[in-house]
Amino acid sequence: MVQGAEAGTTKRRGKAKAPPSNSGGLSQEQMLQAYRDMLLIRRFEEKAGQLYGMGLIGGFCHLYIGQEAVVVGMQMCLMPGDQVITSYRDHGHMLATGMEARGVMAELTGRAGGYSKGKGGSMHMFSREKGFFGGHGIVGAQVSLGAGLAFANMYNDNGNVCLTYYGDGAANQGQVFESYNLAALFKLPVVFIIENNKYGMGTSADRASASKDRSKDGTPWGIPGEQVDGMDVEAVKAAGERAVAHCREGKGPYILEMKTYRYRGHSMSDPAKYRTREEVQKMREQHDCIETARKRLLEGGLPEDALKTVDDEVKRIVADSAEFAQTSPEPDESELWTDVLLEAR
Repeated sequence: MVQGAEAGTTKRRGKAKAPPSNSGGLSQEQMLQAYRDMLLIRRFEEKAGQLYGMGLIGGFCHLYIGQEAVVVGMQMCLMPGDQVITSYRDHGHMLATGMEARGVMAELTGRAGGYSKGKGGSMHMFSREKGFFGGHGIVGAQVSLGAGLAFANMYNDNGNVCLTYYGDGAANQGQVFESYNLAALFKLPVVFIIENNKYGMGTSADRASASKDRSKDGTPWGIPGEQVDGMDVEAVKAAGERAVAHCREGKGPYILEMKTYRYRGHSMSDPAKYRTREEVQKMREQHDCIETARKRLLEGGLPEDALKTVDDEVKRIVADSAEFAQTSPEPDESELWTDVLLEAR
């Protein structure tokens, strides 16, 4: 994954770190990487949907199709040691942090080669190596956990920042506002990222919330925020850099409301009859993040062959992950008794 550019140094409390560039725009190389990462998430999720339809993935499965620019743009603002925590719509976040497609897909199919040894499934995968602290199935639960990760960063004086993702549906949960209070009180280095895809499980956000600008939800606690075009990876990166720099400088939390859109239902079991096909098609045709990146690359002089090479690479990765996910062995029965209790001394 592309990390933030190293330009100079900054210091937050103790440990010095190199901050990302504040230019906001992407070079052609960065845009091509962003295109590749967004396309990988899109094709991976499409394949996951196919495997679910074939009965190879059980339980719940929430796809990230349409929202790829949010996590890819934000990941470009981070440095080693920073953390990511999110909700149950989490496959895209895993891939964006650099977790291997093989391990993610194998976990979806409940195989031993998965990141949680086949015992976590779609909503419960982790990678400390990549700074990914889950997927969480309980609505809004990860917000307070993200504040806790940021508290640890402050306590350890390590200069790290935690990105805490949640949806518009979770934004009304009580623990979210409790987390705002704690984060503001201790000036925790946490970016609260609301992925507002316009719909909760089956209800428009406009009908479910009196707040029409979620970036201002932290106003009572003095938390700054802004609304962002979550369908534009460059806009996401620019806003992300401002938010991460704010946290890294010791100024406390920041809220980003990403105005995005999911093309599929809330989960694989949702027919999404609460919106029209015309609405979805309009978003695909006029605001798709991948097509926008593709257009900018071509307009910038990148040859079509270069994009074809990326497309082929992504197809190979996804096909390989699906093959691995179907051939990896199922967990041994003995795994029922592992990872249940940690004996501390």
